[in-house]
Amino acid sequence: MCAAAWAPANADDAAVKRGAYIFTAADCVSCHTDVKHDGKPLAGGRALATPFGTFYGPNITPDPATGIGKWTEADFHRALRFGIAPGAEQLFPVFPFASFTGMTDQDISDLYAYLMAQPPVTRANTPHDVSFPFNLRAGVMFWKMLFFAPGPLQSDPTRDAVWNRGNYLANAVAHCGECHTPRNFMGAMEKGLAFSGNPNGPDGQKVPNITSDPKDGIGKWSVEDIERVLETGQTPDFDYVGSGMAEVVKGTGQLTPEDRHAIAVYIKSLKAIPNGG
Repeated sequence: MCAAAWAPANADDAAVKRGAYIFTAADCVSCHTDVKHDGKPLAGGRALATPFGTFYGPNITPDPATGIGKWTEADFHRALRFGIAPGAEQLFPVFPFASFTGMTDQDISDLYAYLMAQPPVTRANTPHDVSFPFNLRAGVMFWKMLFFAPGPLQSDPTRDAVWNRGNYLANAVAHCGECHTPRNFMGAMEKGLAFSGNPNGPDGQKVPNITSDPKDGIGKWSVEDIERVLETGQTPDFDYVGSGMAEVVKGTGQLTPEDRHAIAVYIKSLKAIPNGG
């Protein structure tokens, strides 16, 4: 079915428009589209190599047979807030529900509206290639008991609105910490080292330290420098970000200047953590 022929029923145009913005900020397309093999948008199949095996992004188009077309809004909310899919299936934390849980009910609802307004694509999900015991979904319940606290993210009354907006976007929606924070032996983010870089990032990439440490991080960058990276991918030394961050910039480059500024203010406020803690 081509996109031009697809017309979702009962779509709330305002919600879809708001959801499109959240979708862009969260860079959902990168993990759920197999660009390498010319896959259709959001139809899944993109491989993500991790220290625990290779996970494949699922089909999140509204196809009722192979996508999430049968999911209700409550189902979608439960997946993002609690990491649980329909049928009480535990979602692996490679899906960043540990960050998405911080999103507001409104943003989750709007994102659902946007996804349901996309053209359905029939494509069966590719099975994950993950070693024992990390392939056991039942083990995720134990993982959650140790490392997961459901949201939504609460505002910090000691900070201003700009910082709180940046905190929300960076931690809940854009889930920056998922890549920029090192993980323990069970794959959970080491919160005490948040944003200090990850030597074993997605697809084996070394993800940089973006705390305010002047030597190992980006402490010498200004707020304007961070904004420029988020908008164009250009760093202060006139280089350009590559690999996974280049994909992220495709999304952050479409945010409002105010939201890019808020993220930059938040990132600039991060305490300095040298690599290795």
